[in-house]
Amino acid sequence: MATDNRPLSPHLQVYKPQLTSSLSIIHRGSGVFLSIGTLVLLYWLLALAAGPEAYVQAQACLGSWYGQLGLFAWTFAFYYHFCNGIRHLFWDAGYGFDIEIAYKSGYAVVAGATAFTLISWLIILTTGGA
Repeated sequence: MATDNRPLSPHLQVYKPQLTSSLSIIHRGSGVFLSIGTLVLLYWLLALAAGPEAYVQAQACLGSWYGQLGLFAWTFAFYYHFCNGIRHLFWDAGYGFDIEIAYKSGYAVVAGATAFTLISWLIILTTGGA
């Protein structure tokens, strides 16, 4: 068998990034980020159980600008993962495979996650929760 200097299978450089592949990668990343965020939630709960000093320290960390930024990103990751999970449930049922529908549902996932995140944070900030 002759060996050529060409790849045996297509590489990522050959393909143009598509919305569906990008959303799939983001879905996996948001799942990882949610796992990390769960560790932050565990830290907060352990600080709550450890007493007032530990809780004040945890609140100071989570209430800082970088803590708030992390919580905002975690909120978006949650809503994105949730909305995209619903999209995948429709795919599991056999709906939404047409290219037009796949793109519309992809944009709807991003728009929904963004809207839910902004609404949640608007409620948090107006009620004095953060």
